[in-house]
Amino acid sequence: MSLKLRLSRGGAKKRPYYRIVVADSRMPRDGRYIERVGTYNPMLPQEHPDRIKLDNDRIRHWLGVGAQPSDRVARFLGQAEIIPMPAISETPKKSAPRAKTLERLKEAEAAAEAKAEADAAAAEQVAAAAAAEEAPVEEAAAEEAPVEEAAAEEAPVEEAAAEEASVEEAAAEGGDEEEKKE
Repeated sequence: MSLKLRLSRGGAKKRPYYRIVVADSRMPRDGRYIERVGTYNPMLPQEHPDRIKLDNDRIRHWLGVGAQPSDRVARFLGQAEIIPMPAISETPKKSAPRAKTLERLKEAEAAAEAKAEADAAAAEQVAAAAAAEEAPVEEAAAEEAPVEEAAAEEAPVEEAAAEEASVEEAAAEGGDEEEKKE
């Protein structure tokens, strides 16, 4: 008779509650057990003291008799420092992608890299074409610059004419004032 320390499920639908029991390994999960040695309530937060309750003395007794803990119960016992913490594999082999899937992923990555390189090359070509179009525009702007300079030269002449007109108006107004004073 091989003994197991394992979880026995209880509770309502979608509201699990587990008993940690010592049972014959041939018995069903929720079937007959020898002794209940603790409880586990996954619905409580991890910090809550009632989440995992263990009867340390009885667990040590059953481990001494030869009972083997299940993976989950061994983890609980390791956290409670009753036994050394078991090594937990992070990625099981069953969930690893198969050879064809890995091959498809590599092909997808290669296609994505090729597309990125093509996009970069296209962007460089567009930039080169834009630079080529800007060169004649700059030359045309250079040709228009003398026209703007000529307009700038005319502006001071217009300003000077405007100043002379304002001086003449001031003189005319000043003359009227002199006539009024006499």
